[in-house]
Amino acid sequence: MKYIKKLLYLLLGILSLLSLIIIIGAFNADFSDNLSNFLYAHNILPQAALREEGAPKGLSVSDAAGDRHTYTSDELLRDISEIGKEEAAQEGSYVPPEKSVVEAPARVADKSGYVPVQDTNEQIDDKEAKDLENQLTYGETGDSLTFDTKFYPYYGMLDTPLQKLYRQIYANAISLNGIFTPVEKVGTVQLKNVFMAVFNDHPEIFWLDCAYRGKFSADGICLQIVLQFNETADNLSASETEFDQAAEEILNGARSMGSDYEKEVYVHDTLLDRIRYNLDAPLNQTAYSALVNDQTVCAGYARAFQYLMKQLGVPCYYCTGYAGQNHAWNIIVLDDGFYNVDSTWDDTDPNTYDYFNKTDGDFAATHAREDLSVYLPACNGQKYQAPENNVQTASGSGKRSLEDAGFSPDAVLTGLEDYYQNCYYNIMQSGGSVQFQSVVNSADLWTQCYDSYNSGAYADAYMNQVLSELNASSCQVDIQAEELSGGNILLTHNITVNY
Repeated sequence: MKYIKKLLYLLLGILSLLSLIIIIGAFNADFSDNLSNFLYAHNILPQAALREEGAPKGLSVSDAAGDRHTYTSDELLRDISEIGKEEAAQEGSYVPPEKSVVEAPARVADKSGYVPVQDTNEQIDDKEAKDLENQLTYGETGDSLTFDTKFYPYYGMLDTPLQKLYRQIYANAISLNGIFTPVEKVGTVQLKNVFMAVFNDHPEIFWLDCAYRGKFSADGICLQIVLQFNETADNLSASETEFDQAAEEILNGARSMGSDYEKEVYVHDTLLDRIRYNLDAPLNQTAYSALVNDQTVCAGYARAFQYLMKQLGVPCYYCTGYAGQNHAWNIIVLDDGFYNVDSTWDDTDPNTYDYFNKTDGDFAATHAREDLSVYLPACNGQKYQAPENNVQTASGSGKRSLEDAGFSPDAVLTGLEDYYQNCYYNIMQSGGSVQFQSVVNSADLWTQCYDSYNSGAYADAYMNQVLSELNASSCQVDIQAEELSGGNILLTHNITVNY
C-alpha cells in the first residue's frame, strides 16, 4: 500500500509538471519550439510530432526579423539523398545501380582520386553562441546574384531559402571572406548540401577547398561558417591570370569548331593530350591542377572539362559517385539530350572514347552517382555517342590504324555470321553483361549489323540463344562505331543482361 501511494504521488507530480509546460508553451512559442528541438534531438519525441499539420515540408515561418527562415527539426536532420527516392524512380529520372555490382575495369581501376566534400562540425555552448551572434556579420550576401539552372543545376536543386545561402557562400568565396554567419537558419545536413551545390557548380572558384567548418548551437542551428582556401588564394590575381591563360589556349582552338559536339571532342582530346594522371598532384581537386599544372586526378579532369565547356556555352555538370572507389566525371548537354563523359578513363595509351558520351545504361556496371549528383538528369542521348568520322582529333592524327586500336589483321570480321558468332562468344565468355570490341572490314558490313539491330534480326541470330543459356529475361545493347584507317570499323559493344 505504501508503494502504491508513492507511485500515485509520482504520477501526480509528472502530470503537474506537464500541465505547467503546456501553460508556458501556450504563452511562449520560443519555449515550446526549443523544448521540441531538445526532445527530438535526444530521441524523446518522434519526429512526426514536430511537423505542423498541413505545413509545407521543409520550411517553417520566418523569424521576427522577417528575412530569415527556420527549418523544422526533421528537415535539419534529413539528408537530401533520402528526399526524393520515390521521385528518382519516376520515368525519365536517374536511378543509381546497386553499389555492390559496380566495378571499375582493371585497366582504369587506379584512375580515381575524387575527395568528397568534408565537413567539420562543432557544437558550442550558449555563451560562445551569444558571442558569435554579436561579433559575426553575413559578409557578402550575394543578394543581387542570379544563376541560370541550365548551367548551374545544383543551385536549382535547392529551395528558395537555401538558394539564398548558396548565393552568400558563393559571394564570400569570391571575396575571400572565410568566416561569416549564415543568412539562413540551417542544420548540418542543409549546410553540407548547400556547400556541395556551390562547390559542384563552380569550377572557376579553384581556390576554394572541398572542405569547410561549421559551429552549431545546442539546438542544431548553424551560427558560423568557415570556408577553407588553398594556396592559390595567397596571390589570387596571379593565379587567376595563369588559369585564364591556360584555359584560353584550349578555348581558342575549340571556338573554331562548328558544332557543340565538335567543340566537345576538341576539348576532350586536348585535355587528354595535355594532362598526366597523378594521384599525388598538388591541388588535384581543382580545375587549376589540370589546366595550369597539367597533372591531376579524376576531379581535376572533370572540373576542367566542366569549366571549358561552360565557357563555350555548352552546359556541362560535375558528377560524383562510386566507380570501384570515389570518382568524378561529367554530364554534358547536347541538342538531343544528356550524356556521361569520363575523360579520366579515356586518358590511356592510346587515348580512347570508351567512356565518351555514354548513357546511364552504358555506365551502370561501372559508375553509380551519389550525393546530390543523383538528382542530375538521366543520360539517354543517342545521336552523339562516338566521334563522327569527319571530326578530326585535337592532335590532328585523324583515323586510328588497326594496330592503334589493338587488333591484328586476322582478327577482322568479314561477314555477318562471323560477327554474330563473335558477339555470342564474348557474351558467353563473360557470363553476362560485358563491354567488348570487334572490328568489321567495311562500312557495308557495319551497315548490315546496324540494320540487324534496328529490325530485331539479331535476336534470332544470336541473342535469344544467349538469353536462354544464361537464364536471362532481357538485354540492352549499345554499340558505338569508329572508322579506322583502311576502311575497317571498330565496334564497341556495351551489353547489359537482365535476369
